[in-house]
Amino acid sequence: MKRFLTALVLVPLIVYVVLWGPLYAFLAVLSTIALFCYHEYSGIVAGYGIDKPGPLGYAAGLILLLMRNEPMPLVTLLALITLGMSLGASDLRRSLPRAASVFFGIVYVFGTWRTAIPLREHGPYWLLFALALNWVGDSAAYYVGRKLGRHKLAPRISPGKSWEGAIASVAASIVFAVVYLTRLIPSVEIWQAVLLGGIGNIAGQVGDLAESALKRGAGVKDSGNMLPGHGGWLDRVDGILFALPVICWLVLGLGL
Repeated sequence: MKRFLTALVLVPLIVYVVLWGPLYAFLAVLSTIALFCYHEYSGIVAGYGIDKPGPLGYAAGLILLLMRNEPMPLVTLLALITLGMSLGASDLRRSLPRAASVFFGIVYVFGTWRTAIPLREHGPYWLLFALALNWVGDSAAYYVGRKLGRHKLAPRISPGKSWEGAIASVAASIVFAVVYLTRLIPSVEIWQAVLLGGIGNIAGQVGDLAESALKRGAGVKDSGNMLPGHGGWLDRVDGILFALPVICWLVLGLGL
């Protein structure tokens, strides 16, 4: 019930901001979610015995998220800055892990959310598709996995996930992609919708497992507890963080 009520509150808000909200409201919500995700990522990092990224990570991440220019020069500079700052660590054996955790977190969280901006500029229904694809796939995997799941997908990383749930997730996402895209974006052909739905879903499932691996290594069950029934923000959007840049690249690259 908590899971349903949380979705009942969040989904209409996200849909409104993505489709009809003014740019400042969209960027404000996007930045807030990214900050929450990075905060939870910092807690996972601490589970590995690595110092939390601190203010530098949050500030640099927001700059990367909101800057309008080509991000690669900034990404390169951030890598050098984080490595340079780690030289002041009292234990130099922790310099590289700390620099790597800060830089990876910035790209993993803020860099991936940044792709939501050009995707929305290309068309708000494209961004809603990228988000909804993950919601549909997650729901199918959750309910089918509970009822029919017999074969473990990745028992060492996430014992609750099954091959049956994973297959149902892909199938549901493809069906959703075909129905959604052919109706709301008629220029998309069926084969393109199938491609986007399948690849986007697989990317999202990899992202889900990747975050589960990070949590398991840190010895934590959930990334946070801000979303009743879902855990933390990072638990809710782990698949989106992988699927969003993939869909953005495919949509813009294919000129859809």
